[in-house]
Amino acid sequence: MLGDTDKRKKYDELGANWRQYAQAGPPGAGGASAGQGSYQTMTQDDLNEMFGGAHPFSDFFETFFGGAGQAGAPGRARGSRGARAARAGRDMEQEIELSLEDAHAGAMRRFSIRDGSVERSVDVRIPPGVTDGSRVRVTAEGERGSGGAKAGDLYLRIRLTPHLQFERKGRDLYTHVPIPLMTAILGGEAEVKTIAGKSLRLKIPPTTQNAQVFRLKGHGMPVAGKPQEHGDLYATADVQLPREITPEQRTHFEALQKLETTPQAT
Repeated sequence: MLGDTDKRKKYDELGANWRQYAQAGPPGAGGASAGQGSYQTMTQDDLNEMFGGAHPFSDFFETFFGGAGQAGAPGRARGSRGARAARAGRDMEQEIELSLEDAHAGAMRRFSIRDGSVERSVDVRIPPGVTDGSRVRVTAEGERGSGGAKAGDLYLRIRLTPHLQFERKGRDLYTHVPIPLMTAILGGEAEVKTIAGKSLRLKIPPTTQNAQVFRLKGHGMPVAGKPQEHGDLYATADVQLPREITPEQRTHFEALQKLETTPQAT
């Protein structure tokens, strides 16, 4: 080779592996355009042939391209760039309308959740005592994670619908109870409905005034996380005046009126 001028020149320029470089093809092969420098894609076998299996790029090649490896070696694939990066799923939030009765007793709800292209159903237990605007956390029912990472959480934001009979203030409930006129004057009993659907007998003392408030202890809303603890129920008296009176009733009312205007004997 040294006696051949052309080969000697290639040896001086490229070194002992000048044959491998010569086999790589003329400038511009492998898809490089003129003026941008030629290149040819080199495989692991090409490197082994050029450097005798102990080339200086072996660690680099293994790290970024899966390594030379033996055929069928576990976890080593030529050209592989490694496992997909793990990413935790995002949290999801959804609003839910709830009646005051369901907020008092707790409820089960089934939701259809779309996670990407997949739709799934989730059964959720709403605990007693939730308030308007509060959020209920459902662990691991949010967006699914990738690469084995954990899923996100599902948050249900509570919106309580207005109630026709009860008003909620914190853990206490407020309602109105109709009181007949004669019951308000002479005293007696009135029936009060609770949010749980029970009927309570409320004792009405004589001369009860309109808008007088009665407290029924322990018949309000349960405390969130402490279902055995309850607020109170406050009943406001609505004294009912008669819309019509009979002649006999009128006679009695007129007699009462005279008693109110007649000076009492001392």
